[in-house]
Amino acid sequence: MESLKALDELTLADLWREVPADRFWEDTEERLRVLLKLVLEGALEEEMVELLAASRYRRVEGRRGYRNGFYDRDLVTQIAIVRGVRVPRARGLSPERAVLGRYQRRCAKVDHLIRNVFLRGVSTREVGEVLQELLGQPVSAATVSRVAATLDREVERFHQSPLGDDWRYLVLDGVCLRVKGATKARRRLVLCAYGIGVNGERRLLDFRLADSESAAAWEAFLNNLHQRGLCGGWLRLITTDGCSGLQAALQVVYPYVPRQHCWVHKLRNVAAVLRRSQQEECLGGAKQIYRAETRRDAVHAYWQWAQRWRAGAPKAVACIERDLDGLLAHFACPLVQRKRVRTTNCIERCFVEVRRRTRPMSCFTNDASCERIIYAVISHQNGRWEGRLLPEFTHKA
Repeated sequence: MESLKALDELTLADLWREVPADRFWEDTEERLRVLLKLVLEGALEEEMVELLAASRYRRVEGRRGYRNGFYDRDLVTQIAIVRGVRVPRARGLSPERAVLGRYQRRCAKVDHLIRNVFLRGVSTREVGEVLQELLGQPVSAATVSRVAATLDREVERFHQSPLGDDWRYLVLDGVCLRVKGATKARRRLVLCAYGIGVNGERRLLDFRLADSESAAAWEAFLNNLHQRGLCGGWLRLITTDGCSGLQAALQVVYPYVPRQHCWVHKLRNVAAVLRRSQQEECLGGAKQIYRAETRRDAVHAYWQWAQRWRAGAPKAVACIERDLDGLLAHFACPLVQRKRVRTTNCIERCFVEVRRRTRPMSCFTNDASCERIIYAVISHQNGRWEGRLLPEFTHKA
């Protein structure tokens, strides 16, 4: 049996054991709620005094209006739900409050939390269930949609922000998503541009929704990049997946910049025309072409590979031979930079994240909801890359 201690012998640990943990946090939350309510009501009262140029029960000259009682407002904060906040009213005046905006029911940080949970892959209907324990009340799917809609202004600013002309490499690719239409869901192509700067900076520059990867769609997208400052003065190479519409658009907007055909897409095309028993050996030999140290060595590796497979897999040889010059364009770049610019993998990795985020959805409600999710993924990725330069692309390299 534990012996009793005298009052002057009790330590802080002894006193803490007397307080149940759940009761302590409940009491703390209640005290925070009361204190926050007092602070809010005091700030609202000060705003009203400044608006009317007169405090309560004061008869002064030059006052701008008269009080008209109070109304109660519940406010969800990141600390606790504050219920019954007394908001003063003024007769004939609609003050623009800095403390509590008109119709405001949640703090900006709570909206930011709701938006981030939604953008991390939780569906609109499940966000409320996830946050109910934290916020103390459910969040409806309609509320989540309204909060997510605040991204529209950020998306528009992203599409219009200046780009500058200090980009050395440009990678272009697209991903297909489904968006609801008037009668049925339809395919929408997301055209995307990734740039590597002269100082080693990397960034996803922009994206646009289009009906297809046609020459007109790509040309409109590239013209927008050009008008925002990416004139191509420093561009050394543009990497693409070989899309014919994109090639035609590049011939119009950036006709003098060399183009690299993505090796990953090309090897997939080669694998599609091979028998399964041929794939390992044939693709292994084709990879030796881009692994060569010089363009001359690469051409030599191609002829050796073509001689080996021309009889057994003529379609595979013709597939590479058709675009061989484009596949070897990256050999004009420094050796340490070739691995990163010979494929469109830098964009494909971002598309993986887009697909992961959109997997809970069968399709998007409209184009705006699609753009919000893609912008969130891209801005998150750009934030991770900010300040982390690629050493092989710096001036020193």
